Amino acid sequence: MEFKLSRKDKNRTPAQVVVQDVVKVKKNERVLIIANPATAEIAQDIYSASCESGAVTTLIYQPDKTSFDNANPEVLAAIAAEPEVCFSISNIKLGKDPKATANPYVTEDGQKYTHIFDYLMDGKKTMRGAWTPGITPDMMNRTAAIDYKELQERCVKLGELFKNAVSVHVTAPGGTNLIVPVNGRNLLSDDGDFSKPGTGGNIPAGEVFISPVVGGSQLKSADGSILEQQCDGCEGVIVYDGSMTFSDGDSIIETPITCKVEKGYVTDITGGAEARRLLKTIMEAELRPFVLEKEGKLPQGQAAIYKKNARNIGELGIGLNPAATITGNMLEDEKAFHTCHFAIGENYDNDAPSLIHLDGVVREPTIVLTYGDGTTRTILQDGALL
Repeated sequence: MEFKLSRKDKNRTPAQVVVQDVVKVKKNERVLIIANPATAEIAQDIYSASCESGAVTTLIYQPDKTSFDNANPEVLAAIAAEPEVCFSISNIKLGKDPKATANPYVTEDGQKYTHIFDYLMDGKKTMRGAWTPGITPDMMNRTAAIDYKELQERCVKLGELFKNAVSVHVTAPGGTNLIVPVNGRNLLSDDGDFSKPGTGGNIPAGEVFISPVVGGSQLKSADGSILEQQCDGCEGVIVYDGSMTFSDGDSIIETPITCKVEKGYVTDITGGAEARRLLKTIMEAELRPFVLEKEGKLPQGQAAIYKKNARNIGELGIGLNPAATITGNMLEDEKAFHTCHFAIGENYDNDAPSLIHLDGVVREPTIVLTYGDGTTRTILQDGALL
């Protein structure tokens, strides 16, 4: 599908489109931008566009952070000042919040958050924003100024189709064949509308995603009643043949990575150099929690849970950005048409904490939903939206 900018957007920079149309920054709002030297050009554009909108804007830099690194204390303190808008323009990751990891923030309804950013956005819902791990100027220029109305319509349609679905069957030419339980889970959207407190997502935007039911957990209905005592979790095989996230960055996959999944967890990983790289990252995420627990940086008893969830299937996502392609940069790759992605590690429903969330892309998937009454609905056929 060919992508073209609208006439209006030809007169604006991608940063202006993001600030004005996606986050909708208002006059006198406090805007915090966190960047690395590698993302300085994009951060400066966001800064200028925010100032043009009349915001009180602050731009702060820190070194690159990997999946296992902590954010600088000054960065976390700036977020804790509770700006209305926060942009994380990171080359890799924003960085973890060690104090919140050791003593999570807890909302009135009992939800726990291990990062001040997530607490303010998802917990208190006082902040909104966007995060761009791995963004490049080329990606920003190609994928940020899309037709957001069209994207949002696609997300709404898929949200309707996922209602009352109990499982998802994903197959692909590369060998993927996985059953994903989703009973009681809600489909989430990265639809490019981050204008209300408590909303946020990636730039580039363009995906829907859902957290599979965790293996061994109770299945609950919308009203909280227990449907089944225990869910077996995802079952089958994932063959990553697009790109993959590792602790030290992203890469296009040359030799497919095959992951056997049993009762919701990865039990075996085979392939070439990329498979060994993935296994190394997972093993580090299994061992490090015990070090953190010993150092008092993780609550007692949590290390074993973090270790187990380092192999959890934490996400199924579907790419919906027509301007995105597979480039070896997961920020863009997971948004590409004709793809889906599965994450290993932490999920989005806060019931599978882990030190990692590793996205991996599967090309040309066929995705079939199964509902409680036994009926089915195919939503992607060989990568194409139906």
